[in-house]
Amino acid sequence: MRNSARKHLQNKSVKSRLHTLETSYAKLLVAGKKEDAAKTLRLLVSALDKAAKTGVIHRARANRTKSRLSLRLNAIKPAPAPSA
Repeated sequence: MRNSARKHLQNKSVKSRLHTLETSYAKLLVAGKKEDAAKTLRLLVSALDKAAKTGVIHRARANRTKSRLSLRLNAIKPAPAPSA
């Protein structure tokens, strides 16, 4: 019982971090900051892979989420270059 309680807290912490990263990623997408969103996506993909590897989330869920997040990033038009 103590083991499951300890693992529950650890899993909850990992899932909370995933949600936080997803929220910050979504905010960057809405703001149109494609470069910053790409950096956050790399962090998020890494966190998803690690969570799937340790069994916190299912591997297929991690892959599906990564795919959807990258599609959202690619859908954004790049910001126009400032003209001199």
